[in-house]
Amino acid sequence: MNVFIVYAHQEPKSFNGALKDTAVETLEALGHTVKVSDLYAMNFKAIADQHDFTELENADYFKYQTEQIHASKHDTFTSDITAELEKLKWADFVLFQFPLWWFSMPAILKGWVDRVFAMGSIYGAGIGAYDTGGLKGKKSMLSITTGGPELMYSPHGKNGDIHENILFPIHHGILYFSGMDVLPPFIAYSVARDPAKREQYIIDFKKRLLSIDTTPVIPYHPSSHYDETMQLKPEFRG
Repeated sequence: MNVFIVYAHQEPKSFNGALKDTAVETLEALGHTVKVSDLYAMNFKAIADQHDFTELENADYFKYQTEQIHASKHDTFTSDITAELEKLKWADFVLFQFPLWWFSMPAILKGWVDRVFAMGSIYGAGIGAYDTGGLKGKKSMLSITTGGPELMYSPHGKNGDIHENILFPIHHGILYFSGMDVLPPFIAYSVARDPAKREQYIIDFKKRLLSIDTTPVIPYHPSSHYDETMQLKPEFRG
């Protein structure tokens, strides 16, 4: 299997760094081929703008999605975007490793998504979205760390349900939207405040990585379950 790890943490000696290294070592030991994009080490540009293209279709009025479509057709993305798109095409499984910041992903990773999940290449007219997205057939998984303890992210916790309230926009709105199947996340809670948990989290993470081929994906509805107004059909409502 070809595994692409997108890693977003500034400090190589961080626990996120340890999880990334664990993933590389474990997956390669299983015979998988692994590529890593270390976004901070790459100084990856997080701002989506006109400088993402070697030429513009309309230099008088800039519209980012229009230029993404043009670049997808004419190979006019800058080299950093092209390189990441090639890694996505190559991958069978995409692992995202990052700390939860402000109930979402760090800005550098969100910028990576903005620039690399390009209209015309990953989704849009002629490609589709969700179960027909451009990355259909691939699997993905989040591996994240949190500042707060697990109970804070429970259904009745102060921070809200991490699965339904916090990670849904990433799982459903980015990963599934792009066509990928989404595995349940690996979450290491409050590792900075409870160092004793770190060793067990590494052990648990290895177990998760050993089962990525057999772990059931999150069961999102396919497009056929929605009507012409994009509402879930009554027979599929829980």
